[in-house]
Amino acid sequence: MADGGDMDEEAMRAFFPLSFGKITARPSSAVSSAHSSTLRKPQNPSNPNPSTSAAADDDGGAMIGPPRPPPAAPAGDDDDEEEGGGMIGPPRPPPLSTHGEGEDDEGGGMIGPPRPPPAEEDEEEEEEEDDMEDDGDGGFNRIPLSNEIVLRGHTKVVSALAVDHTGSRVLSGSYDYTVRMYDFQGMNSKLQSFRQLEPFEGHQVRSLSWSPTSDRFLCVTGSAQAKIYDRDGLTLGEFVKGDMYIRDLKNTKGHISGLTGGEWNPKSKETILTSSEDGSIRLWDVSDFKSQKQVIKPKLVRPMRIPVTSCAWDHEGKRIVGGIGDGSIQLWTVKTGWGSRPDIHVEKTHTEDITGVKFSTDGQILLSRSMDSTLKIWDLRRMKTPLKVFEDLPNHYAETNAAFSPDEQLIFTGTSIEKDGDNGGLLCFFDRKKLELVSRVGISPHYSVIRCLWHPRINQVFATVGDKKEGGTHILYDPSISQRGALVCVGRAPRKKSVDDFEVQPVIHNPHALPLFRDQPSRKRQREKILKDPLKSHKPEAPVNGPGYGGRVGTSKGSLLTQYLLKEGGLIKDTWMDEDPREAILKYADAAEKDPKFIAPAYSQTQPKPVFAESDSDNEEK
Repeated sequence: MADGGDMDEEAMRAFFPLSFGKITARPSSAVSSAHSSTLRKPQNPSNPNPSTSAAADDDGGAMIGPPRPPPAAPAGDDDDEEEGGGMIGPPRPPPLSTHGEGEDDEGGGMIGPPRPPPAEEDEEEEEEEDDMEDDGDGGFNRIPLSNEIVLRGHTKVVSALAVDHTGSRVLSGSYDYTVRMYDFQGMNSKLQSFRQLEPFEGHQVRSLSWSPTSDRFLCVTGSAQAKIYDRDGLTLGEFVKGDMYIRDLKNTKGHISGLTGGEWNPKSKETILTSSEDGSIRLWDVSDFKSQKQVIKPKLVRPMRIPVTSCAWDHEGKRIVGGIGDGSIQLWTVKTGWGSRPDIHVEKTHTEDITGVKFSTDGQILLSRSMDSTLKIWDLRRMKTPLKVFEDLPNHYAETNAAFSPDEQLIFTGTSIEKDGDNGGLLCFFDRKKLELVSRVGISPHYSVIRCLWHPRINQVFATVGDKKEGGTHILYDPSISQRGALVCVGRAPRKKSVDDFEVQPVIHNPHALPLFRDQPSRKRQREKILKDPLKSHKPEAPVNGPGYGGRVGTSKGSLLTQYLLKEGGLIKDTWMDEDPREAILKYADAAEKDPKFIAPAYSQTQPKPVFAESDSDNEEK
């Protein structure tokens, strides 16, 4: 029966293609060639720590793949067998029973007495030593730097960056007023965004933040209103704007000036935080866009409005830190009945605007990045003086931040390009325990580095760059230690055109080639003729200069009934137009003098006698 079943199965398989039921994996050669095209070029910045560079590759990147194999065994060993040739010489004697299994795998013959079996305590000590090495000098070797891709599309510097918690969707905001959305699962090697948004026309994008569940994201621009979008880029709502004529900021319903930063609460999907140039920090409820939960006014020496340049939540969503425009750092604890009075207030931390603040996961370290070209490390238990100040880190953008590595053993930040400087945009990595510079990684020779991020799940480093003409997001990864993310889309070639694809070929018509689009004959003479006709040109009526003469009214004698009756009654005479008006008045002078009426008798004694000038018509005639 078994033989009959096998024959039936083979007969059934004859009807299916040979590849039926088999997983067709992409050839590794294609993937490797795709990654070889994204290899990073050697960068100019040197590694300041030579001890760590000894373990790195020659091209300046991190160590890739497993450690190098031990030295090869003498000729005539396993190499000949692996290559398929016959064994040369006498056969190898069987291994002794005292040999361990590890010696045979290494391929070399053991010289001297056998090695004692490793004890369990030795293995534990070796693991602890490896962990210590990883936590210490080996940190630089874990940075994924071997390969790089660039997400392009923006026309100005990229000032905002957000990657969701799964590492599959990337948001980038720019000074060109737009937000671009990238999806690693849907992109191919062309690395094009699938959606472009313009939150507020004419306002720069300053901050982006995903919700804890990655179903929505917050967009903060230079306007006074923050916006909430869903995962696909559809607008869910915008927060209300306050009344700028109310002096007390606690009485306004929202911000009255441009926003400087914002962040979603990492533990609460209904609470967000925003900071503004109006000098306030506000907490909002995402479910109600018309009301705010809390208004925080920083502590100031004098009552005035000083902008809050940056803000951030801690890892648990219970503390808020803000960088104030007067150079101070203030920290508040979110609790019942709390107000605007800060729990921690450190004055004069920086000499210029603070562009970024960041809590560590354990809540003990605070990073502050400023436009005074410094990065300061603070211990939250002793905030009077910083633990370390890293200088010579030029910063010309108000959105430059500092971040931690996934294990928080490294701290890194970006630098801006200076006019007289030789270095381009860099990512500077520092050791958290030793508080020293580990490495400088060149990102772009011509553009400044603004936002940076190291995603823990996909183990890839993001850095945004740009200037006034172009902007992009650089993604650094290593095929051996990184997962998904850029690895998914780099090896995916664009879809090939099929025979069934239909493209509409545009038909171009020359406007002067077809009779339909030719210019009409000139009608200048016709328009001039129409202008002369008062009816067709709708010419307004001319004013009447006399009693029925000079205009359209009464141009012909007796054209109106009233004029006809007055003329027949003798009231209108044709001689009126030819008569001198002075003589017409003076002919009544004698009658007025002999028989004065009305007003003239009252002024007869006081009124001077009128003397009329003689007519000059005779003199003119002579």
